[in-house]
Amino acid sequence: MTEPHIIIDGAASQRPRAVETLALAFQDDPALAWIFPDAAVRRRRLPGFFDWRFTDHVRHGMILASPEREVVTLWRRPGKVHHHDPLTPAELWRMVRIFGTALGRADTVGKHLSRHVPAGEDYLYLRYAAVRPEAQGKGWGGRAIRAGIAEANRIGVDTCLETAKEGNVAIYQRLGFVIVDEWQVPGGPRFWTMVRPKD
Repeated sequence: MTEPHIIIDGAASQRPRAVETLALAFQDDPALAWIFPDAAVRRRRLPGFFDWRFTDHVRHGMILASPEREVVTLWRRPGKVHHHDPLTPAELWRMVRIFGTALGRADTVGKHLSRHVPAGEDYLYLRYAAVRPEAQGKGWGGRAIRAGIAEANRIGVDTCLETAKEGNVAIYQRLGFVIVDEWQVPGGPRFWTMVRPKD
């Protein structure tokens, strides 16, 4: 029997399930809803988007998840906080396949996010935290984020994140994060940048 709420390295297996969890959890995310305003398009596009993000975090970060992928969190490690892979023709073509006509809006959000990530590389950066809809309210998100915070404390760095959901701000504050910036994509979503100092 699996230990309740155990968090493990989520990079090694169950990738399709992890991508599904991410896509399901972010269907109503304000930033992704602005990028993909049509809900049907969003349902089609988000699995490809999160498959791409999963690969990025296998290469440049870490993935913490529950064994059955009720929760999946994607983190960038110190030294990779501001990293962007080179925009090769192959990478550009992949982005066109993922975003289609929404590529311009995605680029706008990405550029503004890059400007508001705290300066420097001495952070563990929480990029995405996702809980499957049927598993929400059961403590999975807090457990996975606390596991990331524990790793940040182990290596001696602060933790940072952004959220476009105002309702998430209080949740992160209860985990020790403080707002360091509040900003808005012109004509688009509002974001809160938050940092949790290391213990």
